[in-house]
Amino acid sequence: MLARGCRRLGVSLGGLPGGLRALVQTGHRSLSSCIDPSLGLNEEQKEFQKVAFDFAAREMAPNMAEWDQKELFPVDVMRKAAQLGFGGVYVQTDVGGSGLSRLDTSVIFEALATGCTSTTAYMSIHNMCAWMIDSFGNEEQRHTFCPPLCTMEKFASYCLTEPGSGSDAASLLTSAKKQGDHYILNGSKAFISGGGESDIYVVMCRTGGPGPKGISCIVVEKGTPGLSFGKKEKKVGWNSQPTRAVIFEDCAVPLANRIGDEGQGFLIAMKGLNGGRINIASCSLGAAHASVILTRDHLKVRKQFGEPLASNQYLQFTLADMATRLVAARLMIRNAAVALQEERKDAVALCSMAKLFATDECFAVRNHLWKVPSSPALALCHVYIVRGGATLRLLCRKGEA
Repeated sequence: MLARGCRRLGVSLGGLPGGLRALVQTGHRSLSSCIDPSLGLNEEQKEFQKVAFDFAAREMAPNMAEWDQKELFPVDVMRKAAQLGFGGVYVQTDVGGSGLSRLDTSVIFEALATGCTSTTAYMSIHNMCAWMIDSFGNEEQRHTFCPPLCTMEKFASYCLTEPGSGSDAASLLTSAKKQGDHYILNGSKAFISGGGESDIYVVMCRTGGPGPKGISCIVVEKGTPGLSFGKKEKKVGWNSQPTRAVIFEDCAVPLANRIGDEGQGFLIAMKGLNGGRINIASCSLGAAHASVILTRDHLKVRKQFGEPLASNQYLQFTLADMATRLVAARLMIRNAAVALQEERKDAVALCSMAKLFATDECFAVRNHLWKVPSSPALALCHVYIVRGGATLRLLCRKGEA
Protein backbone atom coordinates (compact mmCIF):
# COMPACT_ATOMS: atom_id res chain seq x y z
CA MET A 1 0.00 0.00 0.00
CA LEU A 2 2.79 2.41 0.89
CA ALA A 3 4.46 1.87 -2.48
CA ARG A 4 1.18 2.43 -4.30
CA GLY A 5 0.53 5.57 -2.27
CA CYS A 6 4.00 6.93 -3.02
CA ARG A 7 3.55 6.10 -6.69
CA ARG A 8 0.26 8.03 -6.81
CA LEU A 9 1.93 10.95 -5.04
CA GLY A 10 4.80 10.85 -7.51
CA VAL A 11 2.47 10.94 -10.50
CA SER A 12 0.40 13.76 -9.03
CA LEU A 13 3.50 15.77 -8.20
CA GLY A 14 5.08 15.27 -11.57
CA GLY A 15 1.99 15.37 -13.69
CA LEU A 16 3.75 12.87 -15.99
CA PRO A 17 4.10 9.09 -16.18
CA GLY A 18 7.01 8.17 -13.98
CA GLY A 19 6.10 10.65 -11.26
CA LEU A 20 9.16 11.74 -9.31
CA ARG A 21 11.48 10.31 -11.94
CA ALA A 22 10.22 13.00 -14.27
CA LEU A 23 10.55 15.55 -11.49
CA VAL A 24 14.15 14.65 -10.85
CA GLN A 25 15.06 14.85 -14.51
CA THR A 26 13.27 18.16 -15.05
CA GLY A 27 14.62 19.93 -11.99
CA HIS A 28 11.90 19.06 -9.48
CA ARG A 29 9.86 22.15 -10.18
CA SER A 30 6.64 20.50 -9.02
CA LEU A 31 8.24 18.86 -6.02
CA SER A 32 9.81 22.16 -5.04
CA SER A 33 6.43 23.87 -5.13
CA CYS A 34 4.87 21.15 -2.95
CA ILE A 35 7.48 21.39 -0.22
CA ASP A 36 7.91 25.16 -0.54
CA PRO A 37 8.05 26.48 3.06
CA SER A 38 6.59 29.82 2.00
CA LEU A 39 3.25 28.34 0.93
CA GLY A 40 0.39 29.96 2.85
CA LEU A 41 2.51 32.78 4.26
CA ASN A 42 1.76 36.46 3.78
CA GLU A 43 4.20 38.81 2.08
CA GLU A 44 5.74 40.07 5.33
CA GLN A 45 6.33 36.51 6.54
CA LYS A 46 7.93 35.61 3.23
CA GLU A 47 10.29 38.56 3.59
CA PHE A 48 11.67 37.68 6.99
CA GLN A 49 11.71 34.00 6.03
CA LYS A 50 13.98 34.93 3.11
CA VAL A 51 16.21 36.94 5.44
CA ALA A 52 16.51 33.92 7.73
CA PHE A 53 17.23 31.52 4.86
CA ASP A 54 19.89 33.86 3.46
CA PHE A 55 21.51 34.27 6.87
CA ALA A 56 21.54 30.50 7.41
CA ALA A 57 23.15 29.89 4.01
CA ARG A 58 25.73 32.65 4.37
CA GLU A 59 26.69 32.62 8.05
CA MET A 60 25.73 29.22 9.46
CA ALA A 61 25.87 26.39 6.94
CA PRO A 62 29.52 26.96 5.90
CA ASN A 63 30.59 26.86 9.57
CA MET A 64 28.30 24.15 10.94
CA ALA A 65 30.79 21.27 10.73
CA GLU A 66 33.65 23.28 12.23
CA TRP A 67 31.48 24.49 15.13
CA ASP A 68 30.58 20.91 15.93
CA GLN A 69 34.03 19.38 15.49
CA LYS A 70 35.78 22.08 17.54
CA GLU A 71 32.88 22.49 19.98
CA LEU A 72 32.63 26.22 19.30
CA PHE A 73 29.82 28.38 20.70
CA PRO A 74 29.30 30.85 17.82
CA VAL A 75 28.67 34.02 19.82
CA ASP A 76 29.55 36.47 17.04
CA VAL A 77 27.27 34.78 14.50
CA MET A 78 24.35 34.70 16.92
CA ARG A 79 24.83 38.38 17.63
CA LYS A 80 24.69 39.03 13.90
CA ALA A 81 21.39 37.13 13.88
CA ALA A 82 20.18 39.34 16.74
CA GLN A 83 20.87 42.41 14.61
CA LEU A 84 18.23 41.02 12.23
CA GLY A 85 15.72 40.75 15.08
CA PHE A 86 16.24 37.06 15.89
CA GLY A 87 17.36 37.55 19.50
CA GLY A 88 13.86 38.30 20.82
CA VAL A 89 11.56 37.19 18.05
CA TYR A 90 8.35 37.09 20.11
CA VAL A 91 9.37 39.56 22.79
CA GLN A 92 7.49 42.88 22.86
CA THR A 93 8.97 45.77 20.95
CA ASP A 94 9.17 48.23 23.88
CA VAL A 95 12.07 46.22 25.35
CA GLY A 96 13.85 45.58 22.06
CA GLY A 97 12.01 42.52 20.78
CA SER A 98 10.59 41.97 17.32
CA GLY A 99 7.02 41.48 18.54
CA LEU A 100 6.26 38.69 16.06
CA SER A 101 3.71 35.90 16.33
CA ARG A 102 4.26 32.24 17.17
CA LEU A 103 3.77 31.32 13.52
CA ASP A 104 6.32 33.95 12.46
CA THR A 105 8.74 32.51 15.02
CA SER A 106 8.31 28.97 13.70
CA VAL A 107 8.96 30.15 10.16
CA ILE A 108 12.17 31.89 11.24
CA PHE A 109 13.56 28.99 13.26
CA GLU A 110 12.80 26.52 10.49
CA ALA A 111 14.75 28.66 8.04
CA LEU A 112 17.70 29.21 10.40
CA ALA A 113 17.89 25.49 11.18
CA THR A 114 18.70 24.71 7.55
CA GLY A 115 22.07 26.29 8.30
CA CYS A 116 22.78 24.78 11.73
CA THR A 117 20.14 22.95 13.72
CA SER A 118 22.17 22.86 16.92
CA THR A 119 22.86 26.60 17.04
CA THR A 120 19.28 27.45 16.09
CA ALA A 121 17.95 25.21 18.85
CA TYR A 122 20.02 27.13 21.41
CA MET A 123 18.72 30.40 19.97
CA SER A 124 15.19 29.10 20.40
CA ILE A 125 15.85 28.40 24.10
CA HIS A 126 17.34 31.87 24.50
CA ASN A 127 14.23 33.37 22.90
CA MET A 128 11.99 31.34 25.20
CA CYS A 129 13.80 32.67 28.29
CA ALA A 130 13.53 36.25 27.06
CA TRP A 131 9.79 35.76 26.44
CA MET A 132 9.24 34.36 29.93
CA ILE A 133 10.84 37.43 31.52
CA ASP A 134 8.96 39.73 29.15
CA SER A 135 5.60 38.07 29.81
CA PHE A 136 5.77 37.47 33.56
CA GLY A 137 8.30 39.99 34.84
CA ASN A 138 7.45 43.42 36.18
CA GLU A 139 8.35 46.55 34.24
CA GLU A 140 11.70 46.98 35.96
CA GLN A 141 12.67 43.37 35.24
CA ARG A 142 11.52 43.59 31.64
CA HIS A 143 13.55 46.74 30.97
CA THR A 144 16.59 45.42 32.85
CA PHE A 145 16.90 41.93 31.40
CA CYS A 146 15.18 41.91 28.00
CA PRO A 147 17.09 44.56 26.00
CA PRO A 148 20.53 42.88 26.33
CA LEU A 149 18.92 39.51 25.64
CA CYS A 150 17.26 40.76 22.47
CA THR A 151 20.59 42.06 21.15
CA MET A 152 22.30 38.90 22.42
CA GLU A 153 24.77 41.06 24.26
CA LYS A 154 23.80 38.56 26.95
CA PHE A 155 22.67 34.97 26.51
CA ALA A 156 20.08 33.03 28.49
CA SER A 157 19.56 29.43 29.61
CA TYR A 158 16.48 27.64 30.88
CA CYS A 159 17.02 25.68 34.10
CA LEU A 160 14.31 23.16 34.91
CA THR A 161 15.70 19.62 34.58
CA GLU A 162 17.51 18.11 37.57
CA PRO A 163 19.46 14.87 38.02
CA GLY A 164 16.46 13.36 39.79
CA SER A 165 13.58 15.07 37.98
CA GLY A 166 13.13 15.07 34.23
CA SER A 167 9.64 14.31 32.98
CA ASP A 168 8.32 14.74 36.53
CA ALA A 169 9.47 18.36 36.66
CA ALA A 170 7.18 19.22 39.58
CA SER A 171 9.31 17.02 41.86
CA LEU A 172 12.39 19.27 41.51
CA LEU A 173 14.47 19.73 44.67
CA THR A 174 16.56 22.87 44.10
CA SER A 175 15.57 25.09 47.02
CA ALA A 176 15.35 28.85 47.45
CA LYS A 177 14.95 30.02 51.03
CA LYS A 178 14.36 33.62 52.04
CA GLN A 179 17.06 35.29 54.07
CA GLY A 180 16.58 39.02 54.46
CA ASP A 181 16.23 40.58 51.01
CA HIS A 182 17.75 37.53 49.24
CA TYR A 183 16.88 33.98 48.30
CA ILE A 184 19.55 31.41 49.15
CA LEU A 185 19.62 28.76 46.43
CA ASN A 186 20.94 25.23 46.88
CA GLY A 187 20.75 22.38 44.40
CA SER A 188 21.68 21.63 40.82
CA LYS A 189 20.26 21.55 37.32
CA ALA A 190 21.31 19.00 34.69
CA PHE A 191 21.87 19.07 30.92
CA ILE A 192 21.49 22.84 30.62
CA SER A 193 21.99 24.15 27.08
CA GLY A 194 24.39 27.09 27.21
CA GLY A 195 25.44 26.20 30.76
CA GLY A 196 28.61 28.05 31.70
CA GLU A 197 28.45 30.32 28.65
CA SER A 198 25.10 32.03 29.22
CA ASP A 199 24.83 35.19 31.31
CA ILE A 200 21.24 34.78 32.53
CA TYR A 201 19.79 31.61 34.06
CA VAL A 202 16.00 31.35 34.39
CA VAL A 203 15.80 28.91 37.29
CA MET A 204 12.82 26.94 38.59
CA CYS A 205 13.31 26.33 42.30
CA ARG A 206 11.32 25.37 45.37
CA THR A 207 10.27 28.25 47.61
CA GLY A 208 7.34 26.40 49.18
CA GLY A 209 6.01 22.93 49.83
CA PRO A 210 6.04 19.86 47.56
CA GLY A 211 4.37 19.81 44.17
CA PRO A 212 3.99 22.42 41.44
CA LYS A 213 2.52 25.11 43.71
CA GLY A 214 5.74 25.27 45.71
CA ILE A 215 7.88 26.26 42.70
CA SER A 216 8.99 29.80 41.84
CA CYS A 217 10.95 31.29 38.95
CA ILE A 218 14.15 33.22 39.75
CA VAL A 219 16.69 34.87 37.45
CA VAL A 220 20.28 34.14 38.45
CA GLU A 221 23.05 36.14 36.80
CA LYS A 222 26.44 34.69 35.91
CA GLY A 223 29.07 35.76 38.42
CA THR A 224 26.74 35.49 41.40
CA PRO A 225 28.69 33.98 44.34
CA GLY A 226 27.67 30.37 44.87
CA LEU A 227 26.85 29.76 41.20
CA SER A 228 29.13 27.26 39.46
CA PHE A 229 29.08 24.82 36.57
CA GLY A 230 29.91 21.18 35.94
CA LYS A 231 32.26 19.97 33.23
CA LYS A 232 31.08 20.24 29.66
CA GLU A 233 29.15 17.14 28.67
CA LYS A 234 30.64 14.97 25.93
CA LYS A 235 28.06 14.57 23.19
CA VAL A 236 28.05 12.87 19.82
CA GLY A 237 26.48 15.95 18.24
CA TRP A 238 25.01 19.37 18.95
CA ASN A 239 28.40 20.58 20.08
CA SER A 240 27.89 24.18 18.97
CA GLN A 241 25.88 24.61 22.16
CA PRO A 242 27.69 23.61 25.38
CA THR A 243 25.79 21.50 27.88
CA ARG A 244 26.70 21.56 31.56
CA ALA A 245 25.25 21.11 35.02
CA VAL A 246 24.37 24.38 36.78
CA ILE A 247 25.15 24.21 40.51
CA PHE A 248 23.93 26.40 43.38
CA GLU A 249 25.74 26.35 46.72
CA ASP A 250 24.39 28.96 49.12
CA CYS A 251 23.86 31.17 46.08
CA ALA A 252 22.38 34.49 47.24
CA VAL A 253 20.00 36.09 44.72
CA PRO A 254 18.00 39.30 45.37
CA LEU A 255 14.29 38.87 45.98
CA ALA A 256 13.83 41.38 43.16
CA ASN A 257 15.01 38.70 40.71
CA ARG A 258 11.93 36.55 41.24
CA ILE A 259 9.78 36.49 38.10
CA GLY A 260 6.08 36.53 38.93
CA ASP A 261 4.66 35.57 42.32
CA GLU A 262 5.93 32.88 44.64
CA GLY A 263 4.42 29.58 43.61
CA GLN A 264 3.89 30.72 40.00
CA GLY A 265 7.13 29.21 38.70
CA PHE A 266 5.74 25.92 37.44
CA LEU A 267 3.03 27.72 35.46
CA ILE A 268 5.67 30.02 33.95
CA ALA A 269 7.88 27.06 33.10
CA MET A 270 5.09 25.19 31.35
CA LYS A 271 3.88 28.21 29.41
CA GLY A 272 7.41 28.77 28.22
CA LEU A 273 7.67 25.16 27.09
CA ASN A 274 4.47 25.36 25.04
CA GLY A 275 6.19 27.75 22.67
CA GLY A 276 9.47 25.92 23.15
CA ARG A 277 7.89 22.74 21.78
CA ILE A 278 6.89 24.53 18.61
CA ASN A 279 10.33 26.14 18.32
CA ILE A 280 12.30 22.93 18.70
CA ALA A 281 9.98 21.07 16.32
CA SER A 282 10.61 23.87 13.81
CA CYS A 283 14.35 23.28 14.17
CA SER A 284 13.86 19.62 13.27
CA LEU A 285 11.72 20.74 10.35
CA GLY A 286 14.55 22.91 9.03
CA ALA A 287 17.00 20.00 9.14
CA ALA A 288 14.54 17.74 7.33
CA HIS A 289 13.78 20.39 4.70
CA ALA A 290 17.45 20.91 3.97
CA SER A 291 17.96 17.14 3.73
CA VAL A 292 15.19 16.79 1.17
CA ILE A 293 16.52 19.67 -0.93
CA LEU A 294 20.12 18.38 -0.83
CA THR A 295 19.01 14.87 -1.75
CA ARG A 296 16.74 16.11 -4.53
CA ASP A 297 19.63 17.95 -6.16
CA HIS A 298 22.02 15.07 -5.52
CA LEU A 299 19.82 12.55 -7.35
CA LYS A 300 20.23 14.48 -10.57
CA VAL A 301 24.04 14.44 -10.64
CA ARG A 302 25.12 11.25 -8.88
CA LYS A 303 25.38 8.28 -11.27
CA GLN A 304 25.36 4.55 -10.62
CA PHE A 305 25.75 1.94 -13.37
CA GLY A 306 25.75 4.64 -16.02
CA GLU A 307 22.50 6.29 -14.97
CA PRO A 308 21.64 9.09 -12.54
CA LEU A 309 20.16 8.03 -9.23
CA ALA A 310 17.08 9.92 -10.36
CA SER A 311 16.18 6.94 -12.53
CA ASN A 312 16.05 4.56 -9.57
CA GLN A 313 12.43 3.84 -8.71
CA TYR A 314 13.11 2.98 -5.08
CA LEU A 315 14.76 6.35 -4.54
CA GLN A 316 11.93 8.11 -6.33
CA PHE A 317 9.41 6.54 -3.97
CA THR A 318 11.62 7.25 -0.95
CA LEU A 319 11.84 10.93 -1.85
CA ALA A 320 8.06 11.07 -2.38
CA ASP A 321 7.50 9.54 1.05
CA MET A 322 9.94 11.94 2.70
CA ALA A 323 8.34 14.95 1.00
CA THR A 324 4.97 13.83 2.36
CA ARG A 325 6.31 13.51 5.91
CA LEU A 326 7.95 16.93 5.66
CA VAL A 327 4.79 18.72 4.52
CA ALA A 328 2.61 16.93 7.09
CA ALA A 329 4.99 17.91 9.91
CA ARG A 330 5.09 21.53 8.76
CA LEU A 331 1.29 21.76 8.67
CA MET A 332 0.99 20.32 12.16
CA ILE A 333 3.58 22.70 13.60
CA ARG A 334 2.02 25.77 12.02
CA ASN A 335 -1.45 24.75 13.13
CA ALA A 336 -0.17 24.46 16.72
CA ALA A 337 1.58 27.82 16.45
CA VAL A 338 -1.63 29.55 15.40
CA ALA A 339 -3.57 27.83 18.20
CA LEU A 340 -1.03 29.02 20.79
CA GLN A 341 -1.08 32.56 19.45
CA GLU A 342 -4.87 32.60 19.65
CA GLU A 343 -4.78 31.07 23.16
CA ARG A 344 -7.19 28.33 22.14
CA LYS A 345 -8.17 25.62 24.61
CA ASP A 346 -6.54 22.93 22.51
CA ALA A 347 -3.23 24.81 22.18
CA VAL A 348 -1.26 22.87 24.81
CA ALA A 349 -2.26 19.50 23.39
CA LEU A 350 -1.56 20.63 19.83
CA CYS A 351 1.90 21.94 20.79
CA SER A 352 2.75 18.60 22.40
CA MET A 353 1.39 16.66 19.43
CA ALA A 354 3.32 18.82 17.00
CA LYS A 355 6.60 18.28 18.82
CA LEU A 356 6.07 14.52 19.08
CA PHE A 357 4.89 14.04 15.50
CA ALA A 358 7.17 16.50 13.73
CA THR A 359 10.40 15.52 15.44
CA ASP A 360 9.73 11.82 14.85
CA GLU A 361 8.83 12.41 11.21
CA CYS A 362 11.76 14.74 10.60
CA PHE A 363 14.08 12.14 12.08
CA ALA A 364 12.59 9.59 9.70
CA VAL A 365 13.25 11.95 6.78
CA ARG A 366 16.91 12.40 7.74
CA ASN A 367 17.32 8.73 8.62
CA HIS A 368 16.04 7.57 5.23
CA LEU A 369 17.82 10.13 3.08
CA TRP A 370 21.30 9.53 4.52
CA LYS A 371 21.12 6.05 2.94
CA VAL A 372 21.25 7.58 -0.54
CA PRO A 373 24.78 6.83 -1.85
CA SER A 374 27.15 9.71 -0.98
CA SER A 375 24.16 11.84 0.03
CA PRO A 376 25.08 15.40 1.05
CA ALA A 377 22.28 15.10 3.60
CA LEU A 378 24.90 13.38 5.77
CA ALA A 379 26.15 16.85 6.63
CA LEU A 380 22.92 17.53 8.49
CA CYS A 381 23.75 15.17 11.31
CA HIS A 382 22.25 17.04 14.25
CA VAL A 383 18.60 16.05 14.52
CA TYR A 384 16.46 16.70 17.57
CA ILE A 385 14.22 13.75 18.22
CA VAL A 386 11.46 13.34 20.75
CA ARG A 387 9.84 9.95 21.29
CA GLY A 388 7.44 9.66 24.17
CA GLY A 389 9.02 11.56 27.04
CA ALA A 390 12.61 10.98 25.94
CA THR A 391 14.72 13.55 24.14
CA LEU A 392 17.56 12.19 22.01
CA ARG A 393 20.37 13.84 20.13
CA LEU A 394 21.61 11.76 17.24
CA LEU A 395 24.76 12.01 15.18
CA CYS A 396 24.50 9.91 12.04
CA ARG A 397 27.78 9.00 10.42
CA LYS A 398 28.21 7.29 7.12
CA GLY A 399 27.48 3.61 7.50
CA GLU A 400 25.96 4.00 10.97
CA ALA A 401 22.51 4.63 12.39
